[in-house]
Amino acid sequence: MSGPRPVVLSGPSGAGKSTLMKRLMNEHEGIFGFSVSHTTRNPRPGEEDGKDYHFTTREALQEGIDNGEFIENAEFSGNLYGTSKTAVEDVQAKNLICILDVDIQGVKRIKETDLNPIYISIQPPSIETLEKRLRDRQTESEESLQKRLEAARIDMELSKEPGVFDVVIINDDLEKAYQELKDILSEEIQKVQEAKS
Repeated sequence: MSGPRPVVLSGPSGAGKSTLMKRLMNEHEGIFGFSVSHTTRNPRPGEEDGKDYHFTTREALQEGIDNGEFIENAEFSGNLYGTSKTAVEDVQAKNLICILDVDIQGVKRIKETDLNPIYISIQPPSIETLEKRLRDRQTESEESLQKRLEAARIDMELSKEPGVFDVVIINDDLEKAYQELKDILSEEIQKVQEAKS
C-alpha cells in the first residue's frame, strides 16, 4: 500500500478518541481520512451509512472476513465490526493519512499485516474517570456499561505492554492530549501538506 502512513488509534470507549480525532480532522482539513468500518449493529440516531459506518448484515460481513477482505475485525456486545482493506486504500489513494479507530484486538490483528501504521493508544487517567464519562453520556444500560468497563480494564493493562503501541497518551487534560497527538503526527502531516502544494 502506498500513500501516507496510516494511524491506528485505540483505547477504551470514553477515553476521548473520537473527540481528539474530530478535532484533528477539523484543524487539518484535507490531511486526514477516516477509514469507514463495517458493523452489524444498528445505526444510532444521526449516524449515516457510508459515513459513520458501513451498516451491514452478519452474513455479508462474515463472508468478507472469510474472503480475507478485512485488515481487522472484532465482536463486541454481540455485533461484528471490521476494517476492510478497501476502506484504507480508498483514503490512501487520495493521499490522505488514514485514521483507523480500532480496539486492542484490532491492533493485534493489524500487527500481522503489512500496513505499518503509527500505533497510538488514548487512555483515561483512571478507570473511575472513565466510568464517570460513560455514565455522563447516558447512552447505555448498566449491563452494557459494565461490559465496557471490563473491556476498558483489559485495554488499559494491554496498553502498558512494551511494543504494542508507539505511544500512549493519557487523556486527563484534553488540550495536553491533543498537543501530544499533533506532535506525534507532525511529520506525516507535513509530508501530506508538501505533496499537496
